[in-house]
Amino acid sequence: MLGLGIESTAHTFSCAIIEKKGKKGKILSDVKKIYQPPSGEGIHPREASRHHIDNSANVLSECLKEARSTVEDLDIVSYAAGPGLGPCLRVGAVVARSLASYYKIPIYPINHAIGHIELGKMLTGATNPLVLLVSGGHTMLLAFLNKQWRVFGETLDITLGQLLDQFGRSIGLASPCGKNIEQLASTSSNYISLPYSVQGNDVSFSGLLSATKFAATKNKTGACYSLQETAFAMISEAVERALSFTSKKELMIVGGVAANKRLSEMLQEVCKRQKCKFFVVPMRYAGDCGSQICWTGLLESQVKQSALLKNTFVTQSWRLDSVKIRY
Repeated sequence: MLGLGIESTAHTFSCAIIEKKGKKGKILSDVKKIYQPPSGEGIHPREASRHHIDNSANVLSECLKEARSTVEDLDIVSYAAGPGLGPCLRVGAVVARSLASYYKIPIYPINHAIGHIELGKMLTGATNPLVLLVSGGHTMLLAFLNKQWRVFGETLDITLGQLLDQFGRSIGLASPCGKNIEQLASTSSNYISLPYSVQGNDVSFSGLLSATKFAATKNKTGACYSLQETAFAMISEAVERALSFTSKKELMIVGGVAANKRLSEMLQEVCKRQKCKFFVVPMRYAGDCGSQICWTGLLESQVKQSALLKNTFVTQSWRLDSVKIRY
């Protein structure tokens, strides 16, 4: 079975084709173009959507070419229906609807966050993990129970990805800022005392952001190092408590911030203490990509009829714990 997935929730427009045989999937192509805002500025939804419009045809064409496939070969098309930025989501939905309507292909709206999890499971081999989803749009600890992902902890204000991006922009970096902050942090070992806020299994980053911005006026590299150490320690505490509570024997990290090596190092230490296996999605697929949407669409197609075109909406705020999983 051959599927096409279209991702356009924020700064990335991506198309991917996956071939599904039984329970296994093979990524035949995954092509993306990323909107780059000016240094020091965040994503402007309108400008990002224009970027997606301008690049959508070329990305789709390159994706099909790389997979050595045509639109007529596709069995389904799926698209990210939320959560995300409205103007950006609508670009992907329009492309998917156009293909589905003209070529009579079944269409599936997909929750972007669940896409991160399902692709992570496919690529890592994790079967029943506690999931840490950390990205620009999410900071959540999740476990699967009774056909739904249940939240065992989350951010009370901004996400971990937003923390890194907002701080990075304040020191003149271009979004996304995580990689550059990680590089700057690796050049320092000077820890500056910063606010540490864990409430039960939830975390709060807004106070940490304000304090780190002030610290950066005196010592930029030290601020980067201290920001990572503090934020990741907060996450690690919540993860360890959730592992102990749920008795899970697997931990899997997904989302754009999963690419951070220091975060993985700290969580590996947690897993050693809790005697559980550690999985992290490969760096290439940690961020937003068409593969996460495509694979989840293929799984959905096993148990659900395709959506009617008139029902292929987008939802900017679509929590993953509201979605029933039947495959």
